[in-house]
Amino acid sequence: MIAVYIVLFLVVMFFIITNIPVFGRLPKDLRLEKIHQLPNYKDGALQNQSITPMQPEGVSFLKVLNAFLFEKHPNKAPDKALPFIAPNLNGKPKSDAPEIIWFGHSSYLIKVEGLRILVDPIFSKTPSPFSFIGSKAFLGTDVVKAEEFKNIDILIITHDHYDHLDYNSILKIALQVKTIVTSLGVGEHLEKWGIKADKINELRWNESLTLFNSLVLTAVPARHFTGRKFKRNQTLWSAFVLSTAKYKLFLGGDSGYDTHFAKIGEEFGPFDLALLECGQYNAYWPYIHMFPEETVQAAIDLKAKVLMPVHWGKFSLAMHPWNEPIKRVVLAAAAKQLPLVTPKLGETIIITEYLPTENWWLEE
Repeated sequence: MIAVYIVLFLVVMFFIITNIPVFGRLPKDLRLEKIHQLPNYKDGALQNQSITPMQPEGVSFLKVLNAFLFEKHPNKAPDKALPFIAPNLNGKPKSDAPEIIWFGHSSYLIKVEGLRILVDPIFSKTPSPFSFIGSKAFLGTDVVKAEEFKNIDILIITHDHYDHLDYNSILKIALQVKTIVTSLGVGEHLEKWGIKADKINELRWNESLTLFNSLVLTAVPARHFTGRKFKRNQTLWSAFVLSTAKYKLFLGGDSGYDTHFAKIGEEFGPFDLALLECGQYNAYWPYIHMFPEETVQAAIDLKAKVLMPVHWGKFSLAMHPWNEPIKRVVLAAAAKQLPLVTPKLGETIIITEYLPTENWWLEE
């Protein structure tokens, strides 16, 4: 078993020292100076607002890796294609209310105020630097291709992990994107990949940006981490508050549960909809991802009128069954009387008008 770890380590080290573009690039020059000036930069890295170890006390990285690679975990992926509704990606919305189309994991398209906003697009087969490493996308989740997205108004990237900042998807989408909004430091990756600096807007926590005269995006704290190589937390990770004249959405990115949700709810809430992660959790990493019951509580803390659970339904990045997250969220939300929306992949929801709740994952 030690030999396996050594081989994995050597393979990763080879790709890192060869400087393959998919890894991106660490911040430098003025961007690095801005990061060093952040109040949560300490001891050579960005910090969470609460102490956030990667694993709980007494749990080593090797123990986690051993559990992930060598223990049996049944039902990690569906055995048949998931239902997928062919969406209208580039057409005009049918309503004045925001429309949202979810593509699995944390990728979704928002249509609001005549704008099309794409969040954390990943349309590669694996959420990793190389197609032969990591979880494969579930059957039926590859209906939409990255090249189908034309003239996106705003591309939002919450942080630089491979399952949120997907190199191949970005290359196919970004050239036609009008503007990109992301967390401070992530622009270094994008520039390395040939995206012009004047298209990139990087925000600190609690910094806002007004776009197209009517839409405001505010980066807010999350409890997570970043890094595309071994060196962590050199770029910022964020959630985003999306505000228009009539509606307010919370775009959660990745985050463990903490008091920041209640603080954001007090300052920015109530929200018409909160899109929050509910999958890829485990007791081995309890601080950087939420358990489904915590997802429900986070939505309540945010004063969200409706919760839309994401970060599930496309990849298996933890040891739980593929549909366990949504089953647990449904039970927890019912106990707290919190409204949910659970669309099929590709299905268009319309806030205040069409919020489907079919338990389609039970058809498996």
